Amino acid sequence: MTTPSPDSLPPVTLLRGAALFLDFDGTLVELAARPELVSVDDRLASLLDRLRTKLDNRVAIISGRSVDGILAMFGPLPITIAGSHGLEVQTHDGMRSLPERPAALDRILNTMKDFAKTTPGLLVEEKPFGAALHYRGAPAMEPQAHALARTLADETALHLQTGKMMVELRVGGGDKGSALRRLMASPPMAGFTPVFLGDDDTDEPAMVAATDLGGAGILIGAPRDSSARYRLPNVDATLAWLEQACEVTA
Repeated sequence: MTTPSPDSLPPVTLLRGAALFLDFDGTLVELAARPELVSVDDRLASLLDRLRTKLDNRVAIISGRSVDGILAMFGPLPITIAGSHGLEVQTHDGMRSLPERPAALDRILNTMKDFAKTTPGLLVEEKPFGAALHYRGAPAMEPQAHALARTLADETALHLQTGKMMVELRVGGGDKGSALRRLMASPPMAGFTPVFLGDDDTDEPAMVAATDLGGAGILIGAPRDSSARYRLPNVDATLAWLEQACEVTA
């Protein structure tokens, strides 16, 4: 259940005894007009490596991007990654689990691409287990984009997922919350307290899961209703807080 926007800053001691879960876009990096325009700098790569060491591998990225998409950003950084909203998981030691890719995704991608051709600014993002239609470059097309996605969801029974200036159809059966719960059930996360950082509506299930398991969510960005307990105003503040929290984490 969402509550009025949290205003409290998270204490820098929050990561003591914690398992840390991080959204990527809008949390660790600024949102970009196109997903491929995002890059990871030395500050972020170094920070995640320090966090992984301090927390004994109790760090995971949970993202709408694919596992391979995240790995392409960071290179051989041995952290756990739950990609495609948690549908695919690669653990810090390289073990990977994947669902089956439905044949309907090819038709969905072609339909979205045909739709995007008619309006400059629309972007179709192909994912291993989903297809996303971004309208950040054509915000007036939001109603039409959502209408198309609803029609395709009805026709294919795939899961309809909304987000910041985008709508996505993907394999169902999981979300960021179920990914967090699954990771918390096994080493190295089991027995520790989950802390999740995220900015988007797609992150709310993970906020709820972290709270249910005795931990907390941290909302990144402008105030809004959320299940998070704490809030940080932007990506830069998030990185600064993680750096401080890493220093005081035994």
